[in-house]
Amino acid sequence: MRNLPVALLVAALPVSTLSVWTGTRWEEWWRSSEAPAVWTEPVPALAERFHWRRVARGVEWGEVRLSGAGEAFRIRLVVARIDPRLVRFRLDTAFRGEGTRAAWTIARSPREAVVALNAGQFPSSLPWGWTVLGGREFLPPRSGPLSVAVAFDTSGSVRWLTPEALHDPGRARGVIAAFQSYPRILEAGSVPLPLRADGGGIDVAHRDARLALGQMADGKLLIALTRFDGAGGVLDFVPFGLTVPEMAAIMGGLGARNAVLLDGGISSQLLIRDAGTVHRWRGLRAVPMGLVVTPRE
Repeated sequence: MRNLPVALLVAALPVSTLSVWTGTRWEEWWRSSEAPAVWTEPVPALAERFHWRRVARGVEWGEVRLSGAGEAFRIRLVVARIDPRLVRFRLDTAFRGEGTRAAWTIARSPREAVVALNAGQFPSSLPWGWTVLGGREFLPPRSGPLSVAVAFDTSGSVRWLTPEALHDPGRARGVIAAFQSYPRILEAGSVPLPLRADGGGIDVAHRDARLALGQMADGKLLIALTRFDGAGGVLDFVPFGLTVPEMAAIMGGLGARNAVLLDGGISSQLLIRDAGTVHRWRGLRAVPMGLVVTPRE
């Protein structure tokens, strides 16, 4: 941690630390008083604690136990690592009540899905911002602080588009699926300024269950979900968890260069199908849209 470039923001963030369980002890690997402004490489103390399990060609997953401040004293971190060149992505929508109520959950995932999760943000019954479904633009772009669009094309390329880039009328060319979300928590390895100090427009103290999507320098995607792990995990549905700056640290510590939060709290949900065993981290609220990952044939 101390070998990374750091911006010492004295009293800028609420006092907190993050530790990972090694199997014998808790090892601290991040603290708010020395939060890096730029992440240049994974933190071995975190990244090397994962025992990756192969799900399908190009897809693997693992989990670790974390300990943070306050209600985050016991957190389980579940991560899927995906090579986008070896899988296919699609966005599925679901509504009920004449299309006025969101109805998508991981229970709607097709049998061929190896990973499924809620995508984007949902301030109403519709997704927020630019949405491309099956190659067709479903909703137009929106502009918002720290928002970013994630676009998937048929070749397996993934692009991260700022609101300014979405002004291009050819934005959907070659895109098979895309969505917008916020806040962006890493941009080319840098932590956005509003996440480095209080008063920048982001609540840096609020704790919640989190879900994030990131991309590493080698192009692989990271999907990270947190769950409260107190009481032996029987209360994992309780939306206790990490702050936004802590989630930026998680993604940076895992080696992400770009990362954005997806709808968390009681909306966050993730499915991983591992050799016939289906692992489900359910949400308590249905959402209008989910991202589904299937093997590339």
